[in-house]
Amino acid sequence: MTQTVAVLGTGKIGEALLSGMIRAGWRPADLLVTTRRSERAQELHTRYGVESVSNAEAAKAADIVILAVKPQDMGKLLDELAPHVGADRLVISAAAGITTTFIEERLTEGTPVVRVMPNTPVLVDEGMSVISAGSHATGAHLTTTEEIFGGVGKTLRVPESQQDAATALSGSGPAYFYFLVEAMTDAGILLGLPRAQAHDLIVQAAIGAAVMLRDSGEHPVKLREAVTSPAGTTISAIRELENHGVRAALIAALEAARDRSRELASGNG
Repeated sequence: MTQTVAVLGTGKIGEALLSGMIRAGWRPADLLVTTRRSERAQELHTRYGVESVSNAEAAKAADIVILAVKPQDMGKLLDELAPHVGADRLVISAAAGITTTFIEERLTEGTPVVRVMPNTPVLVDEGMSVISAGSHATGAHLTTTEEIFGGVGKTLRVPESQQDAATALSGSGPAYFYFLVEAMTDAGILLGLPRAQAHDLIVQAAIGAAVMLRDSGEHPVKLREAVTSPAGTTISAIRELENHGVRAALIAALEAARDRSRELASGNG
């Protein structure tokens, strides 16, 4: 790798990207980070051998600038970066709800911007990062972004108009599964199992089901039907899920998440 990359806002997601890039072959000497606290900067230097600089210094030196700050901090950060980021740089945003237009309007005309919505499993290299090009980003810019985020999971290109839907499904998606595991664990306790055993049973069932979905290529209906024997335990449980409107509740929940993403993107935080 011959380009210099700066990660601005090296929290959990930023550090996961940093770690993934180093494992993928980026040299620590080609990576810069920015942090709010000096002790955090020292921690990252000790762990990865990267240099911590100011936002302005990072913008001046880097070929690729990754914005990994919170959405509410983006406007102030862009004002700070604008004098130093030319149209020859690639700017990648990993902030939820921030559009490429919002960023482009605050930087030099023609600056290529790519919007990415990662999810928290990037912390264990099993993330899904949804990638969209701004008005000046090329296929090469998207490929570079995929190389960076591919180190911590899978990537998927979508038109930016689909980012709110992707946020609802993928960005927020892990929380739905945690919620389901929490509820199933409580059910296991109600049925007489110790919490630790109920947790282990459910987590392994979730891992196994996910791997089968990924590797079998089968539709989830077929996989579910393979577990659902006539007049058996599973169909009794499925009937109760349908009676309680779980499917409809999930659809409504994802619609609510999409709508909230749209609100954030329009500045109604």
